[in-house]
This record gives sequence, structure tokens and C-alpha cells, in this order.
Amino acid sequence: MSDEREKVELEEEVLIAALINKDIDAFRSIFLEQHPYDQAKFFVKLEQDARTSIYHFLSSEEMATLFENIEDEDDQYVTYMSEMDPTFAADMLAHMYADDAVDVLNELEKDQVASFLTIMDDDAAEEIRELLHYEEYTAGSIMTTEYISIHAHQTVRSAMQILKKEAPNAETIYYVYVIDESKKLVGVVSLRDLIISNDDTMITEIMNERVYSVSVAEDQEEVARKMKDYNFLAVPVVDFQEHLLGIITVDDIVDVIDEEASDDYSKFAAISDVDSSDRGSFSAAKKRLPWLIILLFLGMMTASLIGRFEETLDQVAILAVFIPLIAGMAGNTGTQALAVAIRRIAIGDSADESKWKMIATEAGTGLITGTICGVVVTFVVFFWHNNFILGLLVGISILATLIVATIAGAFIPLIMHRLKVDPAVASGPFITTINDILSILIYLGMATMFMKYLL
Repeated sequence: MSDEREKVELEEEVLIAALINKDIDAFRSIFLEQHPYDQAKFFVKLEQDARTSIYHFLSSEEMATLFENIEDEDDQYVTYMSEMDPTFAADMLAHMYADDAVDVLNELEKDQVASFLTIMDDDAAEEIRELLHYEEYTAGSIMTTEYISIHAHQTVRSAMQILKKEAPNAETIYYVYVIDESKKLVGVVSLRDLIISNDDTMITEIMNERVYSVSVAEDQEEVARKMKDYNFLAVPVVDFQEHLLGIITVDDIVDVIDEEASDDYSKFAAISDVDSSDRGSFSAAKKRLPWLIILLFLGMMTASLIGRFEETLDQVAILAVFIPLIAGMAGNTGTQALAVAIRRIAIGDSADESKWKMIATEAGTGLITGTICGVVVTFVVFFWHNNFILGLLVGISILATLIVATIAGAFIPLIMHRLKVDPAVASGPFITTINDILSILIYLGMATMFMKYLL
């Protein structure tokens, strides 16, 4: 591993030297031998002057291959495109797979998009325009139109001729889709079936008529789940009349899974963008402040609630010692239940029967853990402060709090899911703050009710 890293670092030094010295031959001889992913990693590390040299050293087609492998922040696309000559940039977009080109154009201003489409080759521009119309985060927005289709009433020989002709421009050739005269999807043939079949065999004899497809308006996360469940390398995208519009390949789904995971983690942590750590303190603070302000007001509600029990705390000041303990236990337990609920929703296990079973399970878990923790804390407080009633109050509060916290942690994301709101928004900080309020209400409410025993 160390030798490989040293080799990469040495190549990068040679490439940077070639860029500085404007040695195009030395640069191309090394750079074009690298994998496109490694090319992209090298490219995003460079400053503007070095990137400008690369735009002159590579053809638009070579640049397209590099651009398809960039995994940088979305707003960097704007920077890169502004650095290029408009004609070069338009030609590069035309050489990219249409779905990847759309991903880039979606980050630009509308007038910039219109300008690039005007300069671009007409066929490529029309293909990209069709994809730009689809709503973001849907199957239509991530599908590609570079697929191979054949007609049902033709032979394997003619189908193979089409395959050989269109394969260089297709994103995948492992599945060949069969359509009828009106472009409706009627079947699918694998590359293996075409290879082993007799040349004169009709496509209708070897095609599989049970084709699994997704709607063009279907959410990309749902598409990703289905492709994972069925282990597809690609899935066709159709409209409401079953017309074949495009396909979604597994490499696009990997990007979707990564994107959705980052998005859910960001929401779970109550920050706008988990990948913003390298953008500077000001940018990171700007994205986190809205969430923190909301949590600040929720925290003030907690403080206000404690203020309502000021008389109780004045009479038995020792009660204040256990507020962090009970609130912390409630927050931790609620977050655990929240994680289970979001996971069940994410894997599609959201049937009504399953939901109630999950809530019952979490309530039972809260009862068991609350009972054990309550008994332990009762005796700890008793031996600590030599006050069994105080220990019993804290123990019962822990029991009640853990039951309520686990039910809240499981129930809140289910409600949000039913309301078509992303359940990941019910993130750890939110559920913790809500359970803080509930736990303090339970603890100090019970203390007020049984004040005469404490005194």
C-alpha cells in the first residue's frame, strides 16, 4: 500500500511539473494511462491556473470522461464550467452520457444552460433537454437515454447488428430492451441469450416478457431500494403508458445511495450538509445556524418548563441534581428508538401491522430497560443520600421516562413518514430535546405530586 501511494505521489509531482512547464506530451503520456477516477481526483486538487492548462491539454471527449468521474461538491461544477471556453465546455457536455451532463447543468443558472444547449450539437442538446424536464430526485432525472432497444419481430442476427453498431455509445449492453411499433416496452433479452441463440431465432422466442420497470416519476430512493432488492444491473424507465424512456444503471444507483445516505445523516445530525467540513468555518456555521436556532428555542422551552417547578425545587433542592441524569437517559433511549424506526422505514418495512408491532416492541424494550435502570438508580440514590423516597422517585421517573422516550422515538418518524415528510428530519437533536421536555415534565410533575413524602 505504501509503495502504491508513493507511486501515485510521484506521478502527481511529474504531472504538476509538466503542467508548469507546459509540456503537453509528457503530461498526456502519463495522465491518459490513469483510470478516469484517478484523473478526476488529481484534477479537483489543482488550482485554477493548472486546471486551465488541462483544458488545453485534453480534448473535449477526454475531458468528458474525466468530468463523469468527479465526486466533488456540486457548486464546484459552476467554477469548472466558468473556467472553460464555452464552445469547449458545450462540446464536452455533448460527449458525456446524457444523465451525467444533466447533473452538471442542473447546478448552473438557467441562462448558462440555455447558452450551452444552443452551442451544442443538436442531437445531443435535444437528448439533454428531454432529461432536464424531469423533476430532480426522480427516476427521470437520473436515467440515461443511451440504451439499446430492438423490435420484437426481428431475428437474433439483425439484433446483433444493431448491438454492434450502438454498443460504443450505450451505457450498458448487458440488457437489450424489446419494444413494439409504438415504443412500448414488451420484453428484455440478455446479452448472454443473444450470444448463445441461433442467428435465425426470432427475438420473441428468447425474450423475457416479465420485465420489471419503474415509473419516470418514481422517487430515486425507491428506485435504489428496488434495484438492491432484485440485484439489477439496470432497470428500464417507462411512462404511464409503458413507453420506454430510458434506463437507470447500477453506477447511478450507487451515487443515489451515497447521496441519500449523506442527506439522511445530515438531517439526523441536524446540519444542512454533512460534507461541508472543508468549506471553511463561516460557510459551515451559516448552514448549521438555522438548525441551532430552532434547537435553541426548543431548549428555552425546556428552561421555561423547569421554571414552572421553581417552588418544588426550592423546597427540595436535591431534585435538581438528577435532572441531567433523567433527561440524558430519555434522550439516549429516544435516539436509539429513532434509529430503529428510520431504518425500518428506509428498508420499506412500513406496513401498518409492522408499524404497530415495532411500536409495541419499542414500548416493551422501554419497559424492560426502564425497570432495570429504575431499580439500579433507586438503590444508588438511597445509599448515596440515605433517602429511599427520593431514590424511588428518581427510579420511577426513569422507568416512565424510558417508556415514553422509546415510544416517542419510534412514533414520531412514523407520523412524519405518513405526512410525506422525510423522517430523518426527526433527527437526534430534535428527539433529544423533545424527550428532555417530556422527561422533566414527568420527573418534576411526580416530585410535585409526592412533595409531602419528600419533605
